[in-house]
Amino acid sequence: MPQGQPSAVPDDGLTTRQRRNRPLTIVHTGVGKGKSTAAFGLALRAWNQGWPVGVFQFVKSAKWKVGEERALRVLGASGEGGTVAWHKMGEGWSWVQRTAEQELNSEEAAREGWEQVKRDLAAETYQLYVLDEFAYPMHWGWVDTAEVVAVLRDRPGSQHVVITGRNAPAELLDAADLVTEMSKVKHPMDAGQKGQKGIEW
Repeated sequence: MPQGQPSAVPDDGLTTRQRRNRPLTIVHTGVGKGKSTAAFGLALRAWNQGWPVGVFQFVKSAKWKVGEERALRVLGASGEGGTVAWHKMGEGWSWVQRTAEQELNSEEAAREGWEQVKRDLAAETYQLYVLDEFAYPMHWGWVDTAEVVAVLRDRPGSQHVVITGRNAPAELLDAADLVTEMSKVKHPMDAGQKGQKGIEW
């Protein structure tokens, strides 16, 4: 895409401006680091444009304090840029072994979170939705992928949605406008180094 020019222009009857301002469904998936980080970068851009931003964390524990949350909450409350709402759902981390009860609670929380996202999309509450780690509930069968695709396809207005997480279902990838797969070339954990402040949170 040299100089920001599209490689093809579809014969869809839209003007350049209409095509440019279409709402996007964006997916960040793959085994590499940076999926959520990239989505929060989009949230910063949205905040700068004055857009209301809704962040929905589906897997990370409500006790886990991510640096982006504090930064975006402070920015959202600053009176400059857009507003930022942050919602946390789910129990613990995706790779931690859960008991059957915890599994059920996580599944219910994920479903409740998706129901809230649907309500907000219908009401056009936000201009950008960050559905962090939402690929997992679809991959695990907690939330129906076909329903997600249909709701996103039929959402009103010009709301943008970015979904993160490994193992994003093929049906979602096919429906998305922008898909990035983060691949791992090298990671400190490969050499036995655990996550650290300022890098992982």
